[in-house]
Amino acid sequence: MEKTLLIGGEGYIGNIVSRKLLDNGYFVTSVDNLLYNNHASVLNNIQNKNYSFIHCDMLDSKIIEPEIKKADSIVLLAGLVGDPITKKYPEESVVINDQGVKNIIDLSAKHNKERFIFISTCSNYGLIEDGELADENYELAPLSLYAKSKVNAEKYIISLKDKTQMNPTILRFATAFGLSPRMRFDLTISEFTRDLACGKELLVYDAHTWRPYCHVQDFAKLIITILEAETKKVSFEVFNAGSDKNNATKKMIVDMILKKVPDGIVNYQKHGSDPRNYKVNFNKVRSALNFIPSYSIEDGINELLSVTRSGIFDYV
Repeated sequence: MEKTLLIGGEGYIGNIVSRKLLDNGYFVTSVDNLLYNNHASVLNNIQNKNYSFIHCDMLDSKIIEPEIKKADSIVLLAGLVGDPITKKYPEESVVINDQGVKNIIDLSAKHNKERFIFISTCSNYGLIEDGELADENYELAPLSLYAKSKVNAEKYIISLKDKTQMNPTILRFATAFGLSPRMRFDLTISEFTRDLACGKELLVYDAHTWRPYCHVQDFAKLIITILEAETKKVSFEVFNAGSDKNNATKKMIVDMILKKVPDGIVNYQKHGSDPRNYKVNFNKVRSALNFIPSYSIEDGINELLSVTRSGIFDYV
């Protein structure tokens, strides 16, 4: 059985990845510093005999290096995630997203890990012209501190080619949606759906800007696909992670929700604080790995409406 070290294993996506790995017969060691007070996430998997949890951060080499050494594969999800929080805490962002991430990369390269997956972001594309599709070779133009850190990490990983026996894969994730024990409501689909379902007036900036979206369950499926792929197919490769069908504007998402919440109140405004606009090409991950996401944006809206209306999440 493969031993996978999941760094950031209790986050919004990480917790789902951990469960999916366990369901597929992996041993999982989850490393997380529980920065977001998401301690209860550990309870989602703790009773599984193939799961273990380690509380530490990415710079604590004394604890984390022995775990890297004995793992068959490393999945690096951890970080201070998103534009608003890295802008609010720039010094902490450097420590976590630059120094901490580099430490994990260096330790994994030192021990020649057969599989190493780094989770990056499609935000790296920044602002592109309408009508253009960004594939993996499209020029990167990160606008935020968060995306700049991801681009720097990507470049550093690629620079290690021929200097290590590690086989890294870089996944540029689309914007996530879907249910998780460590739920996030600061992401577009979740925020819009919950606000409208709960009767809150929704203010949408720059309604016609494009983003790609992908369900957390599909991200987990793709990570397993990478772990089980032939090395030559994934070593030092970059993949956009998502699907063409889930490229959407904010207005398109709002319209989908309003079909199910017809009394929702929405106001639109131009020139918000986030100018990103990017539509992404996912041909490579589909053709090379036969990855086709199972969940549509509408599926994500439906599941979130269901749990919101049943009172599972408190609304503030």
